[in-house]
Amino acid sequence: MKKVTVIIVLFSVLLGCSKYEGGELTGVQDRPDWYESQPHGMVFIPMGSFTMGPSEESVSWAMTTKTKRVSVDAFWMDETEITNNEYRQFIKYVKDSILRRKLGQQIEAFLITEDEYGNPIDPPRINWETEIDPTDEAQREIINSMYYDQQDRLFGEKKLDTRQLMYEYYWIDYNQAAKRSNKYNYDTQQYEGTVVNAQGERMEINSRQSFIMRGKVNVYPDTLVWVRDFTYSFNEPYTDLYFSHPAYDDYPVVGVNWEQARAFSIWRTRYLNDFLASEGEGKVQDYRLPTEAEWEYAARGGLNLSPYPWGGPYTRNKEGCLLANFKPMRGNYADDGALITQPVGTYPPNEYGLYDMAGNVAEWTSNAFDESGYFFTNDMNPSYQYHATEDDPQAMKRKVVKGGSWKDVGYYLQNGTRTYEYQDTSKSYIGFRCVRSYLGGSEQ
Repeated sequence: MKKVTVIIVLFSVLLGCSKYEGGELTGVQDRPDWYESQPHGMVFIPMGSFTMGPSEESVSWAMTTKTKRVSVDAFWMDETEITNNEYRQFIKYVKDSILRRKLGQQIEAFLITEDEYGNPIDPPRINWETEIDPTDEAQREIINSMYYDQQDRLFGEKKLDTRQLMYEYYWIDYNQAAKRSNKYNYDTQQYEGTVVNAQGERMEINSRQSFIMRGKVNVYPDTLVWVRDFTYSFNEPYTDLYFSHPAYDDYPVVGVNWEQARAFSIWRTRYLNDFLASEGEGKVQDYRLPTEAEWEYAARGGLNLSPYPWGGPYTRNKEGCLLANFKPMRGNYADDGALITQPVGTYPPNEYGLYDMAGNVAEWTSNAFDESGYFFTNDMNPSYQYHATEDDPQAMKRKVVKGGSWKDVGYYLQNGTRTYEYQDTSKSYIGFRCVRSYLGGSEQ
């Protein structure tokens, strides 16, 4: 009887404290406050509309663009291109995670196999708290397996085996999930239709997991691009040193294909969200490659009809100084102060505070390239995405590249100029930067 009395009292207290007293529509109470702080190294790009496309005739008569009025949401964008040292942080993480998983196969302390409630975790998570001891014989043998074998070493030099740096990543294919043919049937309580996975295989939809795509890519930059891209040219020093030497830490990373750039963006999201989770904070929006429209809108810096990010119609200022790192005249590379790339941020930023939106290195976008893309994409956040598989024809693997590079003539530096490269191809003149959608869609 006493227990019943206690329950009645508690129930009365709960009712008395209820937020729904009065029966009015008040919304769910005690929702957390939200303020999005500025992400490190990024600048805010406000929402707006602009005229997308060329500011003058196409010198190549490619007929792949037209002027079109479009609108884009607010977003954050890296103020510079991703540098060698920033990308090296990604390499280090992948290397350390592979090593710890190898160690975990023999030493349980390197993996977390159960959650806080004792439930098994499959696959196990990496335990970053356990310290690696190179003096331990068993660990040292595993550590040595991360380096080239004697037969693969050049002049006997011990170096990391970059072939092992494979990064497995995942993303959700919302385009396939949104198809009416793939909807969930509430009558039969199961999904209908089929889905094409990242490997190009068509499979029946068994659950929501079917829309999760899996990718795996080697993340180390292709340093041989410096030799491959230029026939009969002595670029071997760049092959040996451009990515590895500290002298080039602040230079834009190159030799990274589109798939590696996307993997970097997904890792960057996971890296930050894992830290926020450890601090008891919520997740943030995903880092990603910019759409073609976002990139061009940001490059214009609010100067809607200007051909270049700095606003004017010329590549020099009134003092005669070049305003970007590119190929002036008939090949006077040194006229802008550098033969190849320059450290990011060497030239002044545009009106949004973004550096090197023209020249230095061209940049990957998330969009697939289609000659008629301007005609069929929406005028609000326009984007054409296509996840090409290894077996797709080369034409389906084209991704839009913007901004021009250190080896391009001035035409390719224009905001509205578009070109492409194949997603599985790396070049010595293409890099990238990331964006992150602004939560709320309005200005700060």
